[in-house]
Amino acid sequence: MITGIWSFIIVYLLVNLAVFGMYGLDKKKAISGEWRISERNLIGAAVMGAPGALFGMIVFRHKIRKPKFYIGVPVILILEIAIAVFLVSRFGVPSL
Repeated sequence: MITGIWSFIIVYLLVNLAVFGMYGLDKKKAISGEWRISERNLIGAAVMGAPGALFGMIVFRHKIRKPKFYIGVPVILILEIAIAVFLVSRFGVPSL
C-alpha cells in the first residue's frame, strides 16, 4: 500500500506531467492557429508544477520570449524549492 511521502511524490509527478502536457498542447494549438490555453491558466499550472512548466517551455520552445514566463516560471520553481527546504529543515524528512 502506498502511503505518506510516496503518495505525495506520485501525485506531484503526475501534476508535473499534466502541466508539461498543457504547455505542449498550447504550443501545438499556437502552430495550428486554434483556440489557445490562456496565459493565466498556464501560469496557474506552473504554480502547481513549476518543473513541468519549465521543462515544457524548454522542450516545446514555448513562451520563452515572454518575461512573464522566462522570469516567472523559474521564480516559482525557486519558491517551491525554498518551501520544500524549509519544510524539511523544520520537520525533517518523512519516513518512506
